[in-house]
Amino acid sequence: MHTPTSPAEASAGHAGDAARQFLRFALGDGIYAVSIDAVREILELGPTTPLPLMPGFVRGVMNLRGAVVPVIDLAARLGLAEAQIGRRTCIVVVEVEPHEGAEHGAQVLGLLVDAVHEVLDADSSALEEPPTLGNRIDPRYVDAIARSRSDMVTVLDLPRTLNVDELAELIGQPLSH
Repeated sequence: MHTPTSPAEASAGHAGDAARQFLRFALGDGIYAVSIDAVREILELGPTTPLPLMPGFVRGVMNLRGAVVPVIDLAARLGLAEAQIGRRTCIVVVEVEPHEGAEHGAQVLGLLVDAVHEVLDADSSALEEPPTLGNRIDPRYVDAIARSRSDMVTVLDLPRTLNVDELAELIGQPLSH
């Protein structure tokens, strides 16, 4: 099975789809987006239970209708400053499909974001390859750059950003004090 290697190829692979949809949100002073297909729901910030000896990007776990869901500070995961809780802070619950060859199934995670803005429709012509220079975050976590009105929005590659094997390895590393 062929996997699309670029945003343009991925868009072309959506037969009959002229546009893709993304959830647009704020992290710090930046605007980012993820594919709406991965988003299960958006929740007001509620109680989370911190876990001991976790890296800064793991805020803890929350109870989602009886299921324990890890909450990831997405800004901290991307190497940005940790999220500052404000009145618009919320949790975007996503289901991340595993990468090819993974031993585990889809993972449900809560992403702590500063604010959710909108669902963004982007025609395939509005999606561009991310530049290799000038990114504030690791380029391997970026799927595309979407042009929206006068804005440029960084579209994240969730399976890479939230790769369960990589997260488990990071969590297993001893914390420096």
